[in-house]
Amino acid sequence: MSGAVLSWPARAFALLGCAVLLAGCASMPSSGEVSKVSPGQHADSQVRVYGVKPQKGETPDQIVRGFLEATTSDEATYGTARLYLAPGLRKSWNPYTKITVLQDGPLPVAEPGGVDSKENSNTFSLSGHQVGTVDGKHAYQTADETYQTNFHLSKVGSEWRIDGLDDGLVLSEADFQRIYQSVNMYYFAQLGPDAVSAGKRREVLVPDPVYLRGRIDLLSSTVKALLGGPTNWLDPVVDSAFPDGAGVKSVSLDDSQRLNLRLNPLKGAAVPDGQQCMRMAAQLFYTVQGLASSQAGSVEVQGAGGEQLCSMGSEQAQPYAPSVLAGPATHQFYIDTAHRLVSLYGTATTAERVLGPFGEGQVPLGSVAVRRDETFAAGVKTDGRTLYVAGLSTGAALGQPVLRSAAKDATNGLSAPSWDGYGNLWVADRDPARPRLLMLRDGAGTPVDVAVPDLGSGRIESLRVAADGVRIALVVRESGHTTLRLGRIERSGTQQKPQIKVAELRLVTPQLEDVKAASWAGASRLVVVGNVTNGVQQIQYVDADGSASYSPTLQGDGGVASVAASENQSKPLLAELGDGIFQLPLDADWKEVTPKGSSPVYPG
Repeated sequence: MSGAVLSWPARAFALLGCAVLLAGCASMPSSGEVSKVSPGQHADSQVRVYGVKPQKGETPDQIVRGFLEATTSDEATYGTARLYLAPGLRKSWNPYTKITVLQDGPLPVAEPGGVDSKENSNTFSLSGHQVGTVDGKHAYQTADETYQTNFHLSKVGSEWRIDGLDDGLVLSEADFQRIYQSVNMYYFAQLGPDAVSAGKRREVLVPDPVYLRGRIDLLSSTVKALLGGPTNWLDPVVDSAFPDGAGVKSVSLDDSQRLNLRLNPLKGAAVPDGQQCMRMAAQLFYTVQGLASSQAGSVEVQGAGGEQLCSMGSEQAQPYAPSVLAGPATHQFYIDTAHRLVSLYGTATTAERVLGPFGEGQVPLGSVAVRRDETFAAGVKTDGRTLYVAGLSTGAALGQPVLRSAAKDATNGLSAPSWDGYGNLWVADRDPARPRLLMLRDGAGTPVDVAVPDLGSGRIESLRVAADGVRIALVVRESGHTTLRLGRIERSGTQQKPQIKVAELRLVTPQLEDVKAASWAGASRLVVVGNVTNGVQQIQYVDADGSASYSPTLQGDGGVASVAASENQSKPLLAELGDGIFQLPLDADWKEVTPKGSSPVYPG
């Protein structure tokens, strides 16, 4: 192994190594484009950052800055950072309780009057603009506020050391993105009374994004986080097949790409039976698929003694795939200028009218949603007050409206509807006299009023429900602005009298002053059209927890009215611009499709 020492801002340094092969180390290219490094890329690189221990005679300011820089190192237990602490604090300081993410680097400033020469003590304040936080369950949540905390220092012998600070870490956004990687853990949806109607589709895996250190044994930390249970936000609507208290004794990936998980002895819990163990294996299989360096072709769950409890290959895992409910998404759909429903197949740029009443123009459509199996669609008439459901087949009947709004105009009428993966239809009635969120089981019958207690004075303008049926993205208008919020769908009651609530709305895009449209664009990713504070419109990807996505921002020109994406990320992006529909395939440029139209959607 050869290496070189590089300077790092102020006090840290990085060791770069490369395996000595026949050709030796690769040289640094002298030309070419500068590319943004994604977490997956830098997690797999051999760059390592280590802190520098405190030097003799350092001032309190140097000690505080040295400590902060040492906390950005790739040391598993923050050994160097602890050297900046007084002996009594070195063991008690817990860096794992939370992470405070600041827009820029934390700025330590000596407190006025904070120096006490008699007591040999000093106080520094640390402040910055907080953009996020990560809790002890590794869950990210957005923030937009001023952060401040204090560091207290005292003399230990002749040297200054920190003897008072909060638990946790304080990192700049740049350091956080460099050090931590977003990973989707997977748990089973709790569907309550809807589990009966879901039938075989009730074994649904829901992604639960967390942030873990990308270069500190990511595989083991991911599996430990999975067994530790879901994040607090998602916990009420999912469960885990792993027994309470299950722990990791060892985890490894062998030469055949089989992941072997050996559990600690299960205290007071029965050994999982075959079906439970297979559900555990499914959670494990899909969780590790998101790790670029550790994708497993199969998984094996073992008891504490190494005995096999169950194993699962890719074919056995397929029925549990999170994408099963999302549907094939073979077509894209939009409404042509004659208010008829048309569809595009694959990357085709010429659309054809769909079969059935919506393609024949029996109802002039203002907005539409296609069921995920692409056999039915729900359409809101151009009056904005009438919702129909009809088949996409020859001879399909139109039937009577399934819902009417009492609103006096289309602007205050029904939103564009959305289907979950179980065939339930969701729509918002924006009638000022009675705004409400509604769900129609199987797209028919009596609508169920869905409570949204955190909505306050806001009004739902549009919505997109995830295929798993436990998460919903809402564009909410309040105080003259529109924001994107994510809520979890909680179910109770009975199948005959269901009670549904969208709970704990979370702001997803605090950096956007106004959101115009949003669509699911992956298991836990959305694509959003919105304006930043200076008024420039952008099309950008965001993760469902509100953290920054590593996909590029697509510049808009102010004229994008709506956007559509598939939860299958290999499908092209669609956008409505002016009176036309544009398609953005992978590795290609935007291209207009014909005929002209509006309201592009994927099934869902």
